[in-house]
Amino acid sequence: MKFNIKKYAFLLSVIILITSCNLNSGKKIKNLSPNAHQIVAEEIIQTSKYTYVLVSEDDRGYWIAISKADVIEEGTYFWSVGSEMNNFTSNELGRTFPSIFFVQDFTDQPILEGSESSTLTMGTKPQLREQEGLDIPRAEGGITIAELFADPASFQGKTVKINGMVVKFLPEIMDRNWVHLQDGTKDGENFDLTITTKAIVPVGEVVTFEGVVSVDKDFGAGYFYHLILEDAVVK
Repeated sequence: MKFNIKKYAFLLSVIILITSCNLNSGKKIKNLSPNAHQIVAEEIIQTSKYTYVLVSEDDRGYWIAISKADVIEEGTYFWSVGSEMNNFTSNELGRTFPSIFFVQDFTDQPILEGSESSTLTMGTKPQLREQEGLDIPRAEGGITIAELFADPASFQGKTVKINGMVVKFLPEIMDRNWVHLQDGTKDGENFDLTITTKAIVPVGEVVTFEGVVSVDKDFGAGYFYHLILEDAVVK
């Protein structure tokens, strides 16, 4: 068999490249966003809605929870947006976590300084997709998202209850937490309701909120909402 030096050189370069990547995968990325975390997955627990991951970062270990996803043990991952919950109980696992972070932007790609993932922009309409298959019953004595958007002026200044699934959670912005709620109903293209609250709620949970309806609310600095539920509490 004739020896092909070019083919051999190519295969050798591929092997060296793969080996180099594996050796360097655990190294700290230097130009990460200031609020980004580089972590290594140490233990993985899968449930029907969430993936729980025990991660290590520098010299400490802690638990995070993300929407159900494939995670590789000893893989390197990144996140920058999350909220800590203390003494959180997973009914499905029958386990209480003394501390756990519900992470919104878990990724296997570095979150670099200046990237879109490293900055929270709330002055523009969030690019959220409509959750398919939702059929969440209305809260007792409450209304649906479709009903609220159909006639917001009639609810201005009133306290209402809405039951829905948390699809996004942004913590501690302007001294409040920001929740995006969907219930499977919509009025035109309006299917997602923005809520401000002091409560911490994990993404994927079905929650009943009670709060005050505000129309054409301007928080300043580009934070304008045609319709928003403010100072909501979990019922």
